[in-house]
Parts: sequence; C-alpha cells; structure tokens
Amino acid sequence: MDLHLHTPASADYRESNVTYLDILKKAEQKGLDIIAITDHNTAAGYRRYLDEIQDLELLERRNRLTDEEKAQLAEFRRLREKILVLPGFELTCTLGFHVLGIFPPETTVRELEHLLLNLHVPSEKLDVGSGEVGATSDVLTAYRLINEAGGLAIAAHANSSHGVAMPGFDFGGQTRIAYTQDENLHALEVTDLTSKSRRRTQMFFSGTKPEYPRKMHCLQGSDAHRLNGIPGNNQELGVGDRPTEILL
Repeated sequence: MDLHLHTPASADYRESNVTYLDILKKAEQKGLDIIAITDHNTAAGYRRYLDEIQDLELLERRNRLTDEEKAQLAEFRRLREKILVLPGFELTCTLGFHVLGIFPPETTVRELEHLLLNLHVPSEKLDVGSGEVGATSDVLTAYRLINEAGGLAIAAHANSSHGVAMPGFDFGGQTRIAYTQDENLHALEVTDLTSKSRRRTQMFFSGTKPEYPRKMHCLQGSDAHRLNGIPGNNQELGVGDRPTEILL
C-alpha cells in the first residue's frame, strides 16, 4: 500500500498533465492494493477523482460516451475492483509539522472539507492545495479531530523535514514525546523503514525507552508529487516507489 500520494490538486505537483486514471494504472503496475489521496490541506484531489468517474457515468446513462470514454470508464471500473482508494489529506499544522488524515472509503468530500475547516484551514484556501495556509491547528488537536472523525492520524515523514520527531533539533524533548506518544496518533510515517541501522526510527520508537513507552507502528509512503519517480533521487519519488507491505 501507499498512503501518501499527491495529485495535480496539490500546488507543488510536478506533472500537470497526469490524470487520476494514470495514477490508478501506475498503482496497479506497482502492485499496490491500497492507496490514499493526500493533497496538501485540501480534499480537492479526491473530489476531482470522483468527479472524473461520475462525469463518465453520466455520459454513459445518456448514451453519449465516445469509444475513448467508454474505454476510460471500463478501465476505471476494472482498477477500482483491484485497488482500494482512500480519501485523505496532508495537513500543515502550527509550526509547520505535517500530519496525514486517512479515512474510510465511504467518507464524503463534504465531511473532509468540514474537518479541514475545523482544523482552521482558511475557506479561501480549501481548494488551493498549498502547503502554506497560515495558522491552522496544533499537532495534538489535529490528531484528536482526525481520530474523532473516524480517520487514521499519521505523522507524515516523522523523521524528516516537517516531521514531529524533529530530527536535528537540540531542543523540544517534551514536545517530541507529546507529538510521538499521543493516544490519538495511530502511526509514524518514516523514510528509513527498510534501513538495517540500529538507529533507524522504528527502533527508537520500539517502546523500550522510559520516556517513549508506547511502541509506535511505523510505515512508509512515497509522498509522491509525480507519477514516475526520478531514479536515484529519494526526494522525487513516484507512485508506489516507497510502499509498505502489510498482511490483511
């Protein structure tokens, strides 16, 4: 699975000509069973994904589909049978920390947008997809509201930039403990899950340290801002380039 995928609804997406069908096809090519659409501070990407399908279905009901559109709709239906697409977003919290909210497939766009407004994303920026939206909620409030809304609260790239583990900081011990041990936080997204180092993030949050007694689930995501990654560049990953394998 890959629970951290951006789409052209994110303002910093690298490839403007990518379609949602392209993303599903790439997910299939990468062998993914579950993906999440997590654009910056917006549900617009998930809405556009649904709109693309609903527009084709409307044309089908009116018997106005072209041959190309028939093929697109058939491909959407085939891929949706294989791949579970989850709605979500990547919230920029106070002080710039990033938190993923991942939700059940029955969650509506309106519910996501209502939650984003409650998290203090300005209404005028709700469709912009920018990583910079001004003063929103603090990290702990974000965890709580996402959890209460039925979502999974995941600390995005926790061991990297904008991450709640605050790597490289010589201060913030109590804040780091609070941000990584909170009861409403479900998992840490890390970039070193496959590392063999004894200093990898998963080992640090294994529950063996007195000040970090809660063992944290760790997963990885591509944080993809493009369809196809640039070989050798871990900052420019594509769909499914850094997935997590799970047993269901």
